[in-house]
Amino acid sequence: MIERIVNYLKSVRAETARVTWPTRAEVISLTVLILLMTVILTLYIWGIDGIVAFVLRLIVGARTA
Repeated sequence: MIERIVNYLKSVRAETARVTWPTRAEVISLTVLILLMTVILTLYIWGIDGIVAFVLRLIVGARTA
């Protein structure tokens, strides 16, 4: 059992050594891109939500008047 665990850990280490890791510049640029896209999508959803809420208030307000 111990031998199987050791073999597994050795293969994990060997596989990790073959991974092509991103450079620091790539990590920073992709992080900035993800944050920017998150802000843009948040503003878009907030805007659509506001429009839908406004339209619903108009519809509900027109029915009760």
